[in-house]
Amino acid sequence: MQVKKGDKVSVHYTGLFEDGQEFDSSKGRDPITFEVGSGQVVIGFEEAVLEMKEGEKKEVSFSLEKGYGEYKKELIKEFSRSVLGDYQTSVGQVVQLNTPEGQVVSATIKEITDDAVTFDFNHPLAGKTLCFKLELINIEK
Repeated sequence: MQVKKGDKVSVHYTGLFEDGQEFDSSKGRDPITFEVGSGQVVIGFEEAVLEMKEGEKKEVSFSLEKGYGEYKKELIKEFSRSVLGDYQTSVGQVVQLNTPEGQVVSATIKEITDDAVTFDFNHPLAGKTLCFKLELINIEK
């Protein structure tokens, strides 16, 4: 039985950058489970599992267009230091912020001064070619 769009799959994975540095893995955890074609994972990951069979292992890489997109400098924004309130934060920390529309968004703190804080609203994997080692554990039709 091969994976088709609409199937629910469970996959163990190791995510690597092109230089071989690991950025994420399901090792020691449950495999990731998602419905193929639902948009729960990036398109490159979905395409990689299509037509795999249970127990099959595969290594793939895909461009940023099929991953988290381009890194956009316009998503780096500076705000008044007061947006952090009394929270103790540091450069590199990922924080959750509320938009004026009530949405919650993640941002990485790039710089903190006495008067301002600079946030990067890009996904941490934006602008990167991603490589994955995959093992298809289960397919549910």
